[in-house]
Amino acid sequence: MYTVPELEDYSPEALDRAVADLIAALEEESHSIADESQWKEFRDRWMARKNGVLTQVNDAWLKAAPGPQKREVGKRVNELKASVEQKVESAHESIAGATADKAIAAERVDVTLPGIRRELGAEHPVIRTMNEIVSVFKAMGYSIGTGPEIETDYYNFESLNFPPNHPARDMQDTIFLAGQEHKAQRDRLLLRTHTSPVQIRTMEKQKPPVRIVIPGRVYRNDAPDATHSPMFHQVEGLAVDTNITFCDLKGTLDHAMKSLFGSSVKTRFKPSFFPFTEPSAEVMISCPFCGQKGCRVCKQSGWIEMLGSGMVDPALYGFVDYDPAKVSGFAFGMGVDRLAAMKYGVDDIQLYFEGDVRFLRQFA
Repeated sequence: MYTVPELEDYSPEALDRAVADLIAALEEESHSIADESQWKEFRDRWMARKNGVLTQVNDAWLKAAPGPQKREVGKRVNELKASVEQKVESAHESIAGATADKAIAAERVDVTLPGIRRELGAEHPVIRTMNEIVSVFKAMGYSIGTGPEIETDYYNFESLNFPPNHPARDMQDTIFLAGQEHKAQRDRLLLRTHTSPVQIRTMEKQKPPVRIVIPGRVYRNDAPDATHSPMFHQVEGLAVDTNITFCDLKGTLDHAMKSLFGSSVKTRFKPSFFPFTEPSAEVMISCPFCGQKGCRVCKQSGWIEMLGSGMVDPALYGFVDYDPAKVSGFAFGMGVDRLAAMKYGVDDIQLYFEGDVRFLRQFA
């Protein structure tokens, strides 16, 4: 480390040698600076007022110089002071530039490297099954209908031909919102028990032809068990046009079941009753798991009940200003949760809603 020498010879040649040694030491020490803390030590060593190298040069050279040589020594000291200040400043700039370069290098992105992919979840098995059903009807030209999950009594019951004394209007079957007693019955709010209100809302806004498929959540006041849940999913469909017959209904649903379960599946229609369709039918399919030989899924019968369907009751057209003499239509609806349970071999639909990642990961 450089130490300021005492001068005995103040000739120009001796001063030049002393200055050269000092500048060489300054350059050498400046090259060893690597960070901000080392630069501060370098600055203080050379420029500190009490014991810096410049202060020592001033004391050892200028103050000790004989009178005739003071002017020459003072000139050299001033030049040294300027050189040291310049070197200290340039050293700081170099450190700042190196730090910035390191930061830029650290943040630089190599676009040729493979990206880091964030793991995404898979579709829930119920949603996946619902999307598969919807895609079948979309391929047949149906559009998707949506509507509110909180409905009025009018759209959920009255406009769908449910009379005022129908059991479904009882709070033991339907989840009504609290504080609705002061309202007229048709305006009382409830959690929709089926997606059928979307059929009425669509027909109110759209003149025939209408072809919609309606997926969504519905709610009923059921105690949860292996086959029941107070919240579940449905897919319903509606087609209204001129000259639509029961044959169109059978052909549409037969094609849909074959698309979902395979071309070898057979369909069977069994008479039933629904308030908003007449005639009505339950649709059954031949068991795709055992080929009608009898198994646990079909309860040894060879057939599985899949959905309800029927021709739209002409009384409904009066609620939407359709002329029943000119148009006809059919509707159908199926429960997605039980279909998904059958498809994936799940014996308790509550597993779908408990959020157990270990269970859901099986379907990813």
